Amino acid sequence: MELTAEQEAILRTVREFVDKDVLPTVAKYDRSDEFPQPLYEQMVEMGLFGITIPEEHGGLGLDLMTYALVVAELSRGWISLSGILNTHFMAAWMIQNFGTEEQKQNLLPLMATAELRAAYSMTEPGAGSDVQSIRTTAKRTEDGGWRIDGQKMWSTNGLRSSIIMLLAVTDASANPRHKGMTAFIVRKEPGVQHQPGLTIPPNLKKLGYKGVETTELVFDDYRVPAYAVLGGEAGIGQGFKYFMAAVELGRVNVAARAVGVARCAFELAIRYAQERQTFGRKIAQHQAIQMKLAQMGTQIRAAELLTFDAARRKASGERADLEAGMAKLYATEAAQFCAIEAMRIHGGYGYSQEYMVERLYRDAPLLILGEGTNEIQQLLIARRLLELHAV
Repeated sequence: MELTAEQEAILRTVREFVDKDVLPTVAKYDRSDEFPQPLYEQMVEMGLFGITIPEEHGGLGLDLMTYALVVAELSRGWISLSGILNTHFMAAWMIQNFGTEEQKQNLLPLMATAELRAAYSMTEPGAGSDVQSIRTTAKRTEDGGWRIDGQKMWSTNGLRSSIIMLLAVTDASANPRHKGMTAFIVRKEPGVQHQPGLTIPPNLKKLGYKGVETTELVFDDYRVPAYAVLGGEAGIGQGFKYFMAAVELGRVNVAARAVGVARCAFELAIRYAQERQTFGRKIAQHQAIQMKLAQMGTQIRAAELLTFDAARRKASGERADLEAGMAKLYATEAAQFCAIEAMRIHGGYGYSQEYMVERLYRDAPLLILGEGTNEIQQLLIARRLLELHAV
């Protein structure tokens, strides 16, 4: 894949950041489940929070392809860093593509500098991959604003964010149901667990994906103004479409994160295989280990091609749901495979927290579940294939 000089420069910067500052310190943040404030501040300084925001709004104005390349590099160090960035990116993309001119002018410059950070909230306790089952409601108030009631789950950056992109039901009688859903740009106080109408319980405890908060959001008569509707009055009833467009981006992002995890697992495994000796020779000389490395390298290459093809297609404005879905499905399974194989190559040391592969083993499953489980993903891929090959 040929990269532009600009892409090469930003990837070189991110790669140096990962090698010098992330990989040597990630174990500390992972074990304590601590937000990596110094690493976050360096990401802000690099301009990563405005990477795709247009230059006219203070961002770098780069394309989705470049973003996917950056995400893969960040995830080679730690997927939590790309998690801190991703919901912000998705929110900015939604405002940029569906927001009113006023929303763009007021929010995007502050988001480009991370003065405002964003979360993305669609999932609920009873509605994960089945988005049309959400129950959070937004009802008109006498002053023309909206009252939000309901509970959201698995909100990355839910506590520290100043903005929440929220999907809510505004017309319960709509048929089909998704036409009664609206997207809101919900402003809140960052870092405050209890504020009028909104409670953010303590972080959910997770197997992996540490250091980045994952929260519930409990809305009880939370008031937002009329201009909180994404896209203004024209956006009422369009929320499902807006969120699904962003999810397509999210699947490219998850695939890129998986590529990063797989690359890290492979790098650790092939280095260890050339250092560790058993039965009088390096384990890289054993045929069984060579077969594992061959499988890992092949799957990573295929995952890269699928992921960056989907990113290019989405960046060009073409429909990319099939490509994004295939990339997400294959790359995340490859990441899980590579993490397990890296652990097996390390033997008993791979099960120890002294070695990085143990963390990769805990982080990889998130990608299989996020942005729609891989089981649901296969159904969506099949439906699109049947549509393309109808007889």
